[in-house]
Parts: sequence; C-alpha cells; structure tokens
Amino acid sequence: MDKILVIGSTNMDISAQVEHLPAPGETVGGAKLFTAFGGKGANQAVAAARAGGKVSFVGSIGNDANGEQMAKNFRKEGINTDHLTVTKETASGTALIFVDDKGENCIVVAPGANHSVSPAMIDEAEELIKEAGLILLQLEIPYETVQYICKVARKHDRKVLLNPAPAHSLDNEILESLEYLILNETEIEMISGESLTDENMKSICESLSKTGPENIILTLGSKGCYIFNDEIQQFVKGFKVDAVDSTAAGDTFCGVFATALARFDGDLRQAVKFANAAGALSVTKAGAQTSIPTLVEIESFLDHPED
Repeated sequence: MDKILVIGSTNMDISAQVEHLPAPGETVGGAKLFTAFGGKGANQAVAAARAGGKVSFVGSIGNDANGEQMAKNFRKEGINTDHLTVTKETASGTALIFVDDKGENCIVVAPGANHSVSPAMIDEAEELIKEAGLILLQLEIPYETVQYICKVARKHDRKVLLNPAPAHSLDNEILESLEYLILNETEIEMISGESLTDENMKSICESLSKTGPENIILTLGSKGCYIFNDEIQQFVKGFKVDAVDSTAAGDTFCGVFATALARFDGDLRQAVKFANAAGALSVTKAGAQTSIPTLVEIESFLDHPED
C-alpha cells in the first residue's frame, strides 16, 4: 500500500441542523446543535485511513482544547501526526455549518492555525514528501504554501492530487505539478472561466488538461463523476441514497480515491466507483468525520448497493 501524505486544514466543526437555510437577515429557530471534527485536509486524511490507507498528516493546530482533541483523534484513526504543529499565535480552526432538511449546507470557516501552515513547515516534513506515494492537497491553507508544496513534490518526482476547495483560480505552476485534479462544478467553472454544461464538459476538461493535470475527475454529486485523460473520457455513475447531510462528501471521495488507487493498481474507473460509494454513504449521516465510512462499510455497500 502506497504511503499517503495529506497536507492541509483541520477544524472543529460547529453544526446546526435547520429546517431551511437562512436568507440574509433571517433568523431560523429550532436548530439542533452538535460539534464534530472537520477541515478538508483532516477529513481527507481520515477518509483515506478508514479505507485502509497508510496516512500521514501535516498541518497546524492551536494550543487549545480543540487542538488537543483533534490531535488525539488523528492518532485514534491511525494517522501519523509527527508533523502536526502546535502554534501559540492563534486558535485552532473552526467551521460554522448550517444543514437543512434536504441535506444541503452552507459553511463559514475561521481558519485560525490553518493559516500558519508555512513553507518552513513543509521543509521540516520534506522526508515525508520524498517517501509519499501520493500527496493530497486542498486550499484551506495559504495558497503560497500549496505552491511551495508542489515545487518540493516536483523536485522529488512525487505525485500530487489537488482538490481546489474552496474554489480558487490556479496558476500554471500548480497545474503543471498535478497528477490528479479532482473538482466539482463550481470549482471547474472558477478555474476554466466557463459555465459548465453537459455539452461542453469534455471540451472544458480537455482545455484544462492541456495546462498540466494528467487526470481530471469532475464530481457531479448523485450523478457520479466524469473522468478525463488521454485515454479515458467517461462517466462513472453515482449511487442513489437518502441524503441527510452533504458535509464532507467531496472530502470523503478524495481521501478514499487516494487509497483506492493503490487498491485497484491505478485503475481510475474502479477507484472512482469505490470513492463514489464512499461519498454516497457519507451523505446518509450527519457531520463531517462522523459521516465518513469504514472500509467494511464501503465494501458491504458495493456488495448490496440497493439495500
């Protein structure tokens, strides 16, 4: 099993289950409140670990109770935290999440210690980068640090998977570094500058692939995914489930996909199908990491997807 290195954010999520998402100026009462571990980087690391991956995490937490709990949770999940840095300058990251009765959400993030993830921290973790079979990145840490990680990965000829979330434009230096680019409709429209339709999906992916990414995987929610590379231009259908909360569905997909690549010896179709199943399972439960399935749950679901 290839070693997976996740470099990114970790947050404490404060979620409110509401009847409907509030409009500007509206107060919605009757919410059910709960807290859970989150952050895009941490979610992807946990998803990869629960799917059977050997995972290390590089990130930053505050010197506070939330940070202490997050570090303990990583270790409980079997994730290497040797390069999880504790900073005294700012609090641990926090996300405020509203989830409505249809499972849709809106999220506000206070990055806190996540913005302390610096090139200097990457230098300290360079040995992990050299040993990694795949490096997973997102955009909840400083963009300049993501650029630097890509530079170090290129130096050591390491494969990089980027999930450009939250949506952000990407420079050529990053795009040229990517083996895998996994993104949703909002993110591909931000990066390409074009509105996505079924008719232009292939041409947008083709244009984007010319900027560097070897493999583009466009996630389309319950509809599944579209894979694009030099050999494959294909839809992989999703799974129909009763959605409760879509928080961390994309993160679950990315983390499980990273593990599935090794499981299926690089077969993109099989890896995407496996990750689709994990993403579908995640929306049937509330919360971020509380919703991420285990390997046994994913395998069972694929054996009996209609149950």
